[in-house]
Amino acid sequence: MSTTLIDNQAEQQPLREYAERAYLDYSMYVVLDRALPHIGDGLKPVQRRIIYAMSELGLSATAKPKKSARTIGDVIGKFHPHGDSACYEAMVLMAQPFSYRYPLVDGQGNFGSPDDPKSFAAMRYTESRLTPYARLLLQELEMGTVDWVPNFDGTLNEPALLPARVPNLLLNGASGIAVGMATDIPPHNLREVVAACVALLQDESLDTAALMTHIPAPDYPTQAEIITPREELLRMYESGHGSLRMRAVYHREQGDIVLTALPHQVSPAKIMEQIAQQMQQKKLPWLEDLRDESDHENPVRLVLVPRSNRVDVEALMSHLFATTDLEKSFRINLNVVGIDGKPQVKPLKPLLLEWLRFRQETVRRRLEFRLDKVRDRLHILEGLLIAYLNIDEVIHIIRTEDEPKPVLMQRFGITATQAEAILELKLRHLARLEEMKIRGEQDELAAEARELEALLGSRAKLRRLVRDELLADAEKYGDERRSPVVERQTARPLDEAALIPSEPVTVVLSRLGWVRAAKGHDVDPAGLNYKSGDDFLDAALGRSNQQAVFLDTSGRAYSLPIHTLPSARSQGEPLTGRFTPPSGAGFASVTAGKPDSRWLFASDHGYGFYTRLENTYARNKTGKALVTLPAGSRILKPVQVFDPEQDQVAVATTAGHLLVFPLSELPELNKGKGNKLIQIPPARLKAGEERVAAIQILPAGYLLKIHAGQRFLRLKPQDLEHYQGQRAKRGGLLPRGYQRVDRLEIEKPGS
Repeated sequence: MSTTLIDNQAEQQPLREYAERAYLDYSMYVVLDRALPHIGDGLKPVQRRIIYAMSELGLSATAKPKKSARTIGDVIGKFHPHGDSACYEAMVLMAQPFSYRYPLVDGQGNFGSPDDPKSFAAMRYTESRLTPYARLLLQELEMGTVDWVPNFDGTLNEPALLPARVPNLLLNGASGIAVGMATDIPPHNLREVVAACVALLQDESLDTAALMTHIPAPDYPTQAEIITPREELLRMYESGHGSLRMRAVYHREQGDIVLTALPHQVSPAKIMEQIAQQMQQKKLPWLEDLRDESDHENPVRLVLVPRSNRVDVEALMSHLFATTDLEKSFRINLNVVGIDGKPQVKPLKPLLLEWLRFRQETVRRRLEFRLDKVRDRLHILEGLLIAYLNIDEVIHIIRTEDEPKPVLMQRFGITATQAEAILELKLRHLARLEEMKIRGEQDELAAEARELEALLGSRAKLRRLVRDELLADAEKYGDERRSPVVERQTARPLDEAALIPSEPVTVVLSRLGWVRAAKGHDVDPAGLNYKSGDDFLDAALGRSNQQAVFLDTSGRAYSLPIHTLPSARSQGEPLTGRFTPPSGAGFASVTAGKPDSRWLFASDHGYGFYTRLENTYARNKTGKALVTLPAGSRILKPVQVFDPEQDQVAVATTAGHLLVFPLSELPELNKGKGNKLIQIPPARLKAGEERVAAIQILPAGYLLKIHAGQRFLRLKPQDLEHYQGQRAKRGGLLPRGYQRVDRLEIEKPGS
């Protein structure tokens, strides 16, 4: 239970109800008094109080600026009892031309930079004043246009809203996070928004598509391109929420790529870091250098130097747009506090219509205030004119009467206000010319009163006045669009293989599982330097933009991009640092080639299949189960397939049997044990007396070269008839002296 003291009496209430009410009160405070802007002036309370406090200090656009600490002291001391650092940061934001489309504060000193918006100097060092644009928010403040409310301690009054002459909410935008809701309103162009408002004043039935002929998209403080399609922008404006994409602008300059504009709130330093990181990771081999040439005249100038003129710049930039902040998405959520004081997501048309109602009401209050002033002045002038027409009698009454005011009121039938004005006249104003001035002023004020009454009495005339004032303000303070709306293709990152230059590479694997890559295909891998106790095991010829596939003794496959392998100038690195093979398994072979190339995988028990190399690629450290090995069998080095329809398979056993059969008799599988290649008596296989010694793919027209120790035998196509047969047959016995086969090779005739 919770106890609340009211009028010195204890009130009992459940803790649940008290906590719920307290949280709701807090959440409404955050929503209405901190995070969300008001539709009228487009400002949050802290921003409104800063602007008003600066106007009270006389810090207009033509005044001499004062220390920011003086302004912040007034704000937090009189109107906004919160932290000075948060208040100062809110003021700095309104002074940054790269953050606000139309800055409200003119800052002198370090107010941050696009690289680091929060790198501004302390408020004791900087000076500030209002910008000319801020006059649009303050110009009508003392004209009876707004309600005034007590400040936090009741000693002063502050405006509940500022009488904005333009829809500042859309012009500068806003962002904030409240309790259970947020707002992300993008900035827009003043002339475009005013044109849309004028169109709505003339015809409120216009739909959002028609309004977009005037407001094609938001307009940020940067020259980066808005590439969101018009259909998405239309949905965003119709619903009040969506997203928007911006893309950096670049051009070619003497072969270099020069970036001249970045998306809103994107730091050039961060872009440099993102691109440099890709270059360090060898993911951008097309770039040779990266420079930041930004200066005072060129706020953004990032130079990318391609390696050669053959680099596809459009493909490179598309990759950078997709992988860095050179292209950025912005969330749009037009959540705003309405005239009724309630937060709501408002689509474009309802938002503009509601602001126009606010503006018309503001203008009506201004006209009524002025009309009251004119009528009061006419009333006083009427009394003064009576005094001038009876000046001698008025002077006599003043000189002879102890209380001349009631006498004057009774004698001339004037009001107390008129009598007071007569008594306050100075002698210098008793000249003959003053009567003519009064009559002239009466005529001017009477004409003004008639004009004001006509404006207040006609809704059409009032709307015309609002329209004319909007157009005049747009002409005076407006500018051209900065963020062009352009249709662009969707950015796509390049495949890592496409980014790597295609260079011949030899991948070398040692018996202890160390790997390295040597440039070129003319390398002698056995002649390289190896660690003590290690030696050459296998090598594969590939290219730097391909994957290397490693097989372990358990039949699992592992893959690595070849360009990530260490140089052959070193002794390499252990594959166990990159992979986790099963316990007791070692690495048996390495293979490289095009992803769509086909390779034959087999075990020494005489089973095998062929598959595409890309089917062997593994995404994780534990590899991929590829070849199912019978118990006690050993995996053989894979051999490449050239033409599945024409190639033949040559299989030789340790007992000297050779079988040659068409590859078409063998299935293409993704993984598994495969089919039987050659017949080996089970007893001999079980006893380990005979195994498959070597396999080879024999393309049409090639010679088969059989190595047995120091001797070799060439078999021409006509010599193979003795060994040809169906798959899984025994084959023929090789001549004596060539039955201990070490390896099989292929050779072009005449080479």
